[in-house]
Order: sequence, then structure tokens, then C-alpha cells
Amino acid sequence: MTHPTRLRRDALAPQTAGHLHTALMLAARGVPVLPLRVGKVPFGNCRACAHNACGGRPHMKDPGPCQCPAPCHGWAAATTDPHTLASQEWAGAWRHAATLAYHPGGAGLTAVDLDNTDALAWAREHLPPTRTVATTRGEHWLYFGTMHSANAVRPGIDIKSLMQYARWLGPGNGTMAPLPDAVRALIVREEATPPREAMASSSGATAAWDRSVATGCRHTERYVRTGLNRGLALVGEHTESGAGTQAFAVARFLAHQHIDCPGPCGLDALAEEIVAAAVAVDVPEPYARRAVTNGLHHAA
Repeated sequence: MTHPTRLRRDALAPQTAGHLHTALMLAARGVPVLPLRVGKVPFGNCRACAHNACGGRPHMKDPGPCQCPAPCHGWAAATTDPHTLASQEWAGAWRHAATLAYHPGGAGLTAVDLDNTDALAWAREHLPPTRTVATTRGEHWLYFGTMHSANAVRPGIDIKSLMQYARWLGPGNGTMAPLPDAVRALIVREEATPPREAMASSSGATAAWDRSVATGCRHTERYVRTGLNRGLALVGEHTESGAGTQAFAVARFLAHQHIDCPGPCGLDALAEEIVAAAVAVDVPEPYARRAVTNGLHHAA
């Protein structure tokens, strides 16, 4: 009988060994973990699982037979199994890992991702105190309990729980509270709120941006198209999760470029292309439109 080859931590670079050490520590506490590459995104699927050819891991949206030993399928690869984490199949991912992520829902948690000062101010007024973890731009508020995940439920606020990952940034501070109805209501409220009239319906064909719809834009067509294409590529890279958040960020960034234009700048046409890119990586269209609309209206 053969046994799986284990990855020797002493043979890894210090940073890589540190990520693996933290991952094993969290796994021992029942927190499913996975490595992230540069850009804070999961590693792509292996050749056998490319384009979800394997059918997907059993606990994803579309059940399938995948039992791939590699860290495929984004958040769904998160595990508490130390043998898997330290296996040779995961070794390449650890060597190129930029940071570590965990699956909040798999640990019985919900992380409210507050991405700016306005979001933090709203949370302090409307949500009960709980354990907080500092992030680059704001905080994660952690609650006991799980729920559906959703991005851009309010400007600067994402919900990370089931079928989602979050960066591991430390244990945080404070006492963790039970998941309140006020957080669950964020998704209910968004689902019940129709999109703004300007973004209400899909024509079935994306209206491309060009100079004919941007007669008051001060930028060249090449400048706008280059920025848009880069943004669409970023959305398209998020094939497993995070595409909605990326669509919000791209819309906000592009809209910000036109703040000083006399207008019109054809932002609705830009929005349609961003929505189409998000839908192409399986973001539900109503959610993609909400995220993009929120991004356009919070560009300042």
C-alpha cells in the first residue's frame, strides 16, 4: 500500500512555509482554507477540471463527480484536511501563494466586508458589535451563523458566507455575536428592490460604447476602450467567485474617469459591457446590474 507524499515545510520558502503553517493551524480548528494567488484570487483549475469539465465539486452549485486532489474550483477547494493541504498536489499552489483565504460558511461564520469609511459608519449605526478584523480599506465584521453570500448589497458592503471565500487577515478583536436579522435583511432588501429604470431590462445584445453615445466625453475613444477592456478582463478572470465585486469596482473606476467631463459620456453603454462580462462568468444578471449600477453612482 502506498501513502500520499507529504510536502516538507522546511523545503519551502519562508513566506510559503508561513502560509502553510497558518493553514494547518486553522484547519485544526475547523476552518476550511485555501491559498490565493496574486490579485487575491484562487488558483485556476487543473487541466482535467478546466472549464468545469469534471462536473464540479459535489458541494458547488452544480453537483458533479469531481474528486480532484488539486486546489481547483475556488472556494469549493477549501479544506480542513491536513493531508490534502500538505500534499504534493497542492505544493505548486503554496509555492506561488500570495496570501491565504478561508471559507466562512464552512466554518459556520458570516463575514460582513466593509470596504470604506461610509460602509463602516453604516455598520456602526445599524449592526450589533461583534469581532472585527482590519482589512486594507476597512473591516470584516464576523458573526456566528451562515447565509447566502452577495456582493454590493450596499455601497462598499459584501456578504461572505456560503459559497464564498474571504482573505485570512488574523483572528480579529472582540467577542463574536450571533448573525443578526439586520445582516440577513441586506440580501432580502436587495432582492426585493427593482433595478433603476435606466438598467431595468436586457436587450439580449450588448450595446457597445463608441463616440456616437459619448459626444460630451473629453477622452479619446482609444483611452476609454483601453480602460474598459482592462476592466472586462479583470471581471472575466473571476471565474469562481468575486466577479460581482470586481464588476462594481470596474464600474466605479470607469465612472470616476468621467467626473470632469461635460457629458454625455455613454456610461450606460459602458455599464452594459461590464454586466455582460459578469454574466459570462455566471453572475446572475439582476445581481450584476445592481453591482454595476452601485459602482456608477459611487464613483466620487
